[in-house]
Amino acid sequence: MSENEAIYCMGCGAQIQMSDPNERGYTPKSAYEKGLAKGELYCQRCFKLRHYNQLEKVQTSKEEFMAILNGISDEDALVINVIDVFDVAGSIIPGIQRLTGHNDLVLVANKMDLLPKALNPNRVKNWLKKFVREQGIQVKDILLTSGTKNRAVDELFSEIERLRHGRDVYVVGVTNVGKSTLINALIKSRGIQGEWITTSQYPGTTLDIIQIPLEEEHFLIDTPGIIAEGQLTAQLDFPSLKQVLPKQEVKPAVYQLNPEQTLFIGGLARFDYLAGEKQGVTLYVSSALNIHRRKLAGSDAFYQKHRGQLLTPPTTDNERDHLPELVSHTFTLEAASDIAISGLGWINVKHPGQVRCFAPKGTDVFVREPLI
Repeated sequence: MSENEAIYCMGCGAQIQMSDPNERGYTPKSAYEKGLAKGELYCQRCFKLRHYNQLEKVQTSKEEFMAILNGISDEDALVINVIDVFDVAGSIIPGIQRLTGHNDLVLVANKMDLLPKALNPNRVKNWLKKFVREQGIQVKDILLTSGTKNRAVDELFSEIERLRHGRDVYVVGVTNVGKSTLINALIKSRGIQGEWITTSQYPGTTLDIIQIPLEEEHFLIDTPGIIAEGQLTAQLDFPSLKQVLPKQEVKPAVYQLNPEQTLFIGGLARFDYLAGEKQGVTLYVSSALNIHRRKLAGSDAFYQKHRGQLLTPPTTDNERDHLPELVSHTFTLEAASDIAISGLGWINVKHPGQVRCFAPKGTDVFVREPLI
């Protein structure tokens, strides 16, 4: 590699360098030469992640991410904002309309494969339309996809071709929305073999922009994700992410509750049923999470004693000691409602009553109309 030549990792977009193992883009000289010969050059970080599921902690800063988004507003481009349909509020980029300027915006709700099959896609789409309208976001279209299951990928590509009018296409999103997986699915749908972009369940995998040719001088551009401050997943260690992020369709779990009963969702959240008639509440969370039901009395002491042991995640002493304290959110429900905890899932309450939900400080907790 000559002094003035810049070569970038195919997996994360970082500029390849062979001088500092502690900086992004590092690859040993032997791996660099072998990668050039094969036409597949990855940095050491991506190589370890792809082959050994090991992640070295190098992430794009918020300042770098915002600079990239602000740069898009100066371009004439089509912008695809990928969100997590399982965590809509937590995966919307604050100020996305302002950051992308006059450019056309398409909202793509990914991970549809995680939602229960009983959920009508049209209901999801109508709810999304209402949600983005309330957020003051104007979109050209809303699509429901699954990069993992290759669902509606051809439809997405057709919509990109219809709307881009020969322009570049920027794909943006916060971490853990499946953005890079979806882009790989788009590439494969065009008959191109192999995974271009490194994917994983860990946040911050893509470090810089990655350009995939669409035609001469125009590209599909993957951008690094930013960790959203309101997401619970932004505050977790990697072992806990394995429990919190569902890998397959979420199965509803029903718990019969009397007033003054509590559900612990691992050691990350707590749902208190304070007042109302006896009823079943339904949890839509990862099946890997430990759920514990008990009386409300003594629950504070129970939590302090068992957090990180019986109540997991958190899964490590370091994580347990550094996670923010749980704060309470009390709601008086007058009709069937969902209590959504950003990054974790939601709790469906079918009948009126008074409830209280605890989640780590800074995590978004809100009431919405039931999706199911």
